[in-house]
Amino acid sequence: MSQKRPAIRAIASHLPEIAVTNDQLAGEWGSEWPAAKILAKTGIAVRYQAADGECASDLAVKAALKLIENGACTAGEIDFLLLCTQTPDYILPPTACLLQDRLGLKTSCGALDINLGCSGFLYGLAMAKSLVASSTCRNVLLITADTYTKLVNRRDRSVRTLFGDGAAATLISAVDVDCEPIGPFVFGTDGKGARHLMVPAGGMRTPITPEAVVEKDVEGGNRRSASNLFMNGAEIFNFTLRAVPEAVREILAKSGMTMQDVDYFVFHQASKFMLDHLRAKLGIPENKFCLDLENGGNTVSTTIPLALERAKASGRVKVGDRVMLVGFGVGLSWAATIITIT
Repeated sequence: MSQKRPAIRAIASHLPEIAVTNDQLAGEWGSEWPAAKILAKTGIAVRYQAADGECASDLAVKAALKLIENGACTAGEIDFLLLCTQTPDYILPPTACLLQDRLGLKTSCGALDINLGCSGFLYGLAMAKSLVASSTCRNVLLITADTYTKLVNRRDRSVRTLFGDGAAATLISAVDVDCEPIGPFVFGTDGKGARHLMVPAGGMRTPITPEAVVEKDVEGGNRRSASNLFMNGAEIFNFTLRAVPEAVREILAKSGMTMQDVDYFVFHQASKFMLDHLRAKLGIPENKFCLDLENGGNTVSTTIPLALERAKASGRVKVGDRVMLVGFGVGLSWAATIITIT
């Protein structure tokens, strides 16, 4: 029976202008890292980098204005703004509060930051759904925006090949439908593994000091300081192969569905190497599995909404399709849900 239920109404994304190609990286790193090798392992041909002085809020504004200009809603219709970012403009105030002013949202609009990475879109989507389902809000704007390249050491090949900057704005509102367009959800957290993906210095536990910015030679001929992003690739890979298949099993059971009932799978776009292993382990056909890394790379919390926007625009998903979304990464954290395209 048709009734109003929370759904994803629209998505708009923005990537910054500065392109970093594999040829550029190969030129910096020499013959051991040719462009073809980088593409084969990561699935990424180009990633985009915020300019000096360009922050996550700047990318967020451009994505949100694009969504508004596309006619999804007006600024005055937004009741709540959720911003998922790990690269805020300031320690305080919340960047979401700055966005409320820059976007011209009403002062009765709620606004808060969510400090989470690659699973953050799904955590934010669950919060947005709850705000609409409870009739607390009519329209929730969920923005994901990060400038991870500002945390990456240029000489750390283990992460520089992967990460790009970007933002996406997603509108969640109630629509008249026969089924539940968003959810249910499953979540997971394993803080014991937090040290495997982190920026060690810069918070209250380990402030920035002269020693914290000293670059050192580390594993694999890479170089970084304590204020740079560190990722233990082997541990993150093992964690993902454990957590994601279990999350998939849980969300199918919770939804009363089978793998065959899902029309398309959009996982966090970590790397081609990671996604190929997950697809093989889960037995997902290539034509039902999203691989959307080539133009943009790993944009952290933005990879899932960006991939959804592109899949819908290209016709890979259409109205009525059931799409499984799975996020995983920093925390360590993970989440999964199934949405219906409306």
